[in-house]
Amino acid sequence: MARWRNWSGSVTAAPAELARPRTMAELCALVARAERARVAGTGHSFMPLCETDGVLVSLTDMEGELEVAPDRRSVWTPAGWSISRLTRALWDQGLSLANQGDIDKQAIAGALATGTHGTGRTLGSLSTLALAYELVLADGSAVTCDAARETDLFEAQRVSLGMLGVMARVRLAVMPAYRLRETIRRAPLDEILADWDELAERHRHVEFFVFPYADQAMLKILEPVEEGDDPAAEDLAERGFRFACDLAAIAPALAPGLQRLMTRAIGPSTRAGPAFRIFPSERAIRFEEMEYEVPAAAGAETLRRAIDEVRARRLPIIFPFELRAVAGDDIQLSPMNAGPCVSISFHQYAKMPWREAFAAVEAVFAQAGGRPHWAKRHTLTSADVRRLYPLAERWGAVRKRVDPTAKFLNAHLRELFAFSL
Repeated sequence: MARWRNWSGSVTAAPAELARPRTMAELCALVARAERARVAGTGHSFMPLCETDGVLVSLTDMEGELEVAPDRRSVWTPAGWSISRLTRALWDQGLSLANQGDIDKQAIAGALATGTHGTGRTLGSLSTLALAYELVLADGSAVTCDAARETDLFEAQRVSLGMLGVMARVRLAVMPAYRLRETIRRAPLDEILADWDELAERHRHVEFFVFPYADQAMLKILEPVEEGDDPAAEDLAERGFRFACDLAAIAPALAPGLQRLMTRAIGPSTRAGPAFRIFPSERAIRFEEMEYEVPAAAGAETLRRAIDEVRARRLPIIFPFELRAVAGDDIQLSPMNAGPCVSISFHQYAKMPWREAFAAVEAVFAQAGGRPHWAKRHTLTSADVRRLYPLAERWGAVRKRVDPTAKFLNAHLRELFAFSL
């Protein structure tokens, strides 16, 4: 029997078959004959979205190239490509995505299906860039949906966790290629939170990282610039952080002191270059992650309460919190569809216990009216989904129509979306 595991190593699967179709015809035939099927990208989901005892499909080998529209405002791209492959190909065509997150290893299909996003008060998730999808449905048929064709399917597909069909290609909005300058500096957390609204309004991209046992934070700002050659990033900080993580795994009581030491050791830095190179950061140190989107007005207070919870319980956390601004949207299952949000991410080193800490912090996020990133650790129930997502029933009706036997649902998704069965 085949074995599969996610990037962090915490989710494993034993599918009956690992399939790598190369053509659309092969993909359609594969889906038609499968009793149960899920698609796996690069494994950057921390939830068991890819678990299956049926067919686990990889789109890595699917044929296809980037197709640029005549007006150069959109492209068709294979959904199995990684974000890094897409953005490199776009740059070669003089194009860029309007926004990205700080990881570019995910498959495009997975990033879109889970509402993955970057940062920016006026910028939505990657799913808001999707203009059309080419899907393989449960019966093996191929369909193209957009705002004018199969509209209900298109609206439901925009964030669908892969439950409506296999995304073979997607048409994305793009813009002329641009460069970014990244500036990182250390500042008191109280100062950043006091100035947050002004910072988020003034800068296209702004975020910060703060260790829960430190009072200083690392503020990161990205701004468009005309020139930049993307100097190589220094890897000394990465090596030092890895050492601190390994030391904390051996002696968890050292985590608070190590956090304060690492915060003092981080100096200011600036670099500039093509946007697709500046957006992502290298994430070689493996971790578990929880991320909640909370109403923008509640962001600062929620972060403070989460930090207080970590300190009160003396939880041995070695990674920082990350806070970003994200625009609201109108997508049925998007965590951002209630309006502008602040995204708060909480990480733990993969070699250290994380469940107790995540449960404590998740309670704080939930009390603030937060909704989790679907691919990152959470404990939502089907009742929670119906309560938090007013359009969930509408989405569920489309799911049941296009996949009446729930071919694309695994055990986790059946529990989470039981109302759609």
